[in-house]
Amino acid sequence: MHPALFYGDQREYLAGTVSFVRAGLVAGDPVAVAVPGENLDVIRAGLGADADAVRFLDMREAGRNPGRIIPGVLRAFADAQPPGRRVRIIGEPIWAGRSDTEYPACVQHEALINAAFQGRTVSILCPYDTRHLAPRVIDDAYATHPTVVQAGTGPQADNGAYAPDAVVARYNEPLPSVPDVPSFSCDFDADSLSQARHIATDVAARLGLTGVRLQDLALVTAELTTNSVVHGGGSGALRVWAEEDRHVVCEVRDQGRLTDPLAGRRPAPRDQRGGRGLLMVNLVADLVRVHTAEEGTTVRVWFAC
Repeated sequence: MHPALFYGDQREYLAGTVSFVRAGLVAGDPVAVAVPGENLDVIRAGLGADADAVRFLDMREAGRNPGRIIPGVLRAFADAQPPGRRVRIIGEPIWAGRSDTEYPACVQHEALINAAFQGRTVSILCPYDTRHLAPRVIDDAYATHPTVVQAGTGPQADNGAYAPDAVVARYNEPLPSVPDVPSFSCDFDADSLSQARHIATDVAARLGLTGVRLQDLALVTAELTTNSVVHGGGSGALRVWAEEDRHVVCEVRDQGRLTDPLAGRRPAPRDQRGGRGLLMVNLVADLVRVHTAEEGTTVRVWFAC
């Protein structure tokens, strides 16, 4: 079950979320709440003593990269429970502060939840603030949720506008043009992988990335360039630049085509050898955007300075 909860004020938000959590607790279901920090406080206060039985996560941190939410938040909680046990999760991945750059990844995330949990016993409620979110966001919520709840007006209703595959395809859009700023770019192949990675890391350091974030960029660059060589035609193009003095951005393009929409969003079994590259990229980066077409695939990754 994956309903969208449309709410217009805090009273409606509490009515929809707290009743969902308490129904799970009464049934003995493990319950997690992953919403922006200010809304965590609202739900925690509304639950009172029942809050002690709930796992709380700040979605601004845990879901900063929408591509991280399925493997690192939703599946991470569900997979930690005994097999076959129903779980309940509130996930609020879209809020008014999300940028236009982040939004397509958010919508694709919502469209992929049902596929990611196919065959599992789970209920995931996704709140949407109808006061502050743009009309297109609400339209997309109808397209990515099989049922909807209008807070304060009744039970869940089936949603005839549900069309997740169409949403995934629609938001597989060419990435925004690279800003007209100084950048490093190079082509690479199997013989020049190491050189490209080291130069990219040096450039990122000059652009202001330090410490763990610089190590993360080095790891991401290594994974993406290796994927290009192994799966993307044997070569690729790497580019690194700064964006508004707030992010360092790394982009890798190659001739491969990514055919699995859940690639990088599906947790890898412990006994699986390899196949974790794009998953790792999603887990450590602040934002990941992907565009794939017949002529090739572009992966663009953001790191906050």
